[in-house]
Amino acid sequence: MAQNATIYKVELSVSDMDRHYYETHKLTAAKHPSETDERLMLRIVAFALNAHEHLEMTKGLSTDDEPDLWQKSLSGEIDVWVALGLPSEKVLRQSCNKARNVIVYPYGGRTADVWWEKIKGGVTRFSNLTIVNFPAADTAGLAKLAKRAMKLQINIQDGEIMIGTEDSAIYVTPETWVAAT
Repeated sequence: MAQNATIYKVELSVSDMDRHYYETHKLTAAKHPSETDERLMLRIVAFALNAHEHLEMTKGLSTDDEPDLWQKSLSGEIDVWVALGLPSEKVLRQSCNKARNVIVYPYGGRTADVWWEKIKGGVTRFSNLTIVNFPAADTAGLAKLAKRAMKLQINIQDGEIMIGTEDSAIYVTPETWVAAT
C-alpha cells in the first residue's frame, strides 16, 4: 500500500534585504514519503530566496515534468522554474526551454560536486539558467527545524541566509555556480 504525503503548514516570514522583499506567506507543503526533512526545508528556503506573490509549490517529487516551485505569468507561461537536486543535462535543457528563468539548487555535498563536474561543460549554452549550491555543512541542521506546523523567519542579506524558529537559527551561505545572463 502506498504511503500518503505528510502535510506541513508553514508561516514563512521573508525579509530579503538583497531584493527588498518583505512579506509573510502561509504555505502548505506536502512532503512525499521518499523526501527527507532536509529536502523539505530546502524547498522552503528556495521559496524564500525566490519569494513572489505568484510563486507556488508544485507536486514536486510526485511528477517528473514539474519543478519543486514555479511562478507563472497571468497568461500561464512559466516565468520561474525552481528545482532542487541533481537534474540531468537533458532535464536542464527541457526546463530551460519551458521557462523564462530556471534556478537549480543542488545539495548533498560531494554528490553535488561530482554532478557539477559532470555537467558544467554542457550548461554554458543556457543563458536563462542559474545554479546555486547549498553546502552540506550548512544544510545538515535544517532537518531538525522541520515540524508539522512551523513559524519560520528567513532573513537574506548579502547572499547569506538565516533560518530562524522561536528557539534556534541555522545559517546557510549558498555558492553560485552559474548565474543567468
